[in-house]
Amino acid sequence: MLVDSPPEQRAETAPAPPTRRAIHAFGLLLALVMLVLVALASIAIGAKELSLGQVWHGLFEDSGTYGDVVVAERLSRTVLGLLAGAALGLAGAVLQALTRNPLADPGLLGINAGASAAVVTAVTFLGITSLSGYVWFAFFGAAAVGALVWFLGGSRGATPVRLALAGTAISAALYGYLQAAMIMDDAALGKMRFWTVGSLSAANDSTIRQVLPFLLAGMVLALALSRPLNAMAMGDDTAKALGANLNRTRALSMLAATVLCGAATAACGPIVFVGLMVPHVVRSFTGPDLRWILPYAAILSPVLLLGADVIGRMVARPAELQVGIVTAILGGPVFIYLVRRRRTAQL
Repeated sequence: MLVDSPPEQRAETAPAPPTRRAIHAFGLLLALVMLVLVALASIAIGAKELSLGQVWHGLFEDSGTYGDVVVAERLSRTVLGLLAGAALGLAGAVLQALTRNPLADPGLLGINAGASAAVVTAVTFLGITSLSGYVWFAFFGAAAVGALVWFLGGSRGATPVRLALAGTAISAALYGYLQAAMIMDDAALGKMRFWTVGSLSAANDSTIRQVLPFLLAGMVLALALSRPLNAMAMGDDTAKALGANLNRTRALSMLAATVLCGAATAACGPIVFVGLMVPHVVRSFTGPDLRWILPYAAILSPVLLLGADVIGRMVARPAELQVGIVTAILGGPVFIYLVRRRRTAQL
């Protein structure tokens, strides 16, 4: 006759449920697998599709065949997409935490527009056409507009509505200036017409080498800000009680967003909505903890950007639809949905 063990013994022998940290760590592993698959698709899919064997041969056994040359070209494009996507996702997550505004985005707050306006000015009026020359203009433009939006939004008393309105107004004015500057100069129009909509098509090893130090520095700084930004999310008084330096955290957060957006925009042009959509998706299953939001955003944002780039190549063969257009098409409905959801929640 079998005798049931006492409840205490059954509780001791039952497997412990997975912890939230373990679940999040497993999710990060799955996200990395998704990133690898999308990166392989980015290399294999284009005007001429390549087999997995050709991709493998081009990556590890380069012998100068047509497929190997195509893989080398697409590899630079894929690497730049990985870096720019991670930069935009991290910048969006940091700005959302800094402003306590889930609708904040480098594009919506005018930072991308500032970088774009500065680059177009350098190309049109100063004759600077190399990335090494105008990357500094991109940084300056991003920083100037970020500071202006922060000031017009009320500085330390900034509200989400004020920041969004200030960023929208400045972006509209700057994009009007962009169009006027390019119309006045046919040469600049030819050079900038793909860049201003956001594109990975001009990626090469030189571009990656020039922006890589800035992107890595910005990523490290953004990830290091997770704890103080977590403290600020609980309110200024609580953050001070926990030992957070509010002014330093705000300044470093703006610096990280400026460096990330400036470098990504200089290399790819203004690409919107990546930094808006991905942190929202991540926050839905990680909660508000930035120690998880930031790593997830750094991995899943390149998945979105490279996926959009692959879609752009597939829908317009043998030509391609620029990745900035695809992300705008995908992000527009998402932004409308988020605004309506927030409005419904406030009623």
